[in-house]
Amino acid sequence: MSKLHLVFGGRVSDPQGLDFVDLANLDVVGLYPDYKSAEKAWRSAAQRTVDDAEMKYVVVHLHKLLQPDAEA
Repeated sequence: MSKLHLVFGGRVSDPQGLDFVDLANLDVVGLYPDYKSAEKAWRSAAQRTVDDAEMKYVVVHLHKLLQPDAEA
């Protein structure tokens, strides 16, 4: 299985947490086949909003959610 990664972001209630306040308006950056390309997309998106403390972008390791018992 590919090591799929999802990059998305949005406004959070606390910059140190992951409580996204408006799920309907999440910015889905994209799906990536490897961590390196996902990290590059995450950096680009996060840099655009660096001055807004309530905006947060994350990388989700979808392959770990789809097959949690598989080797990394």
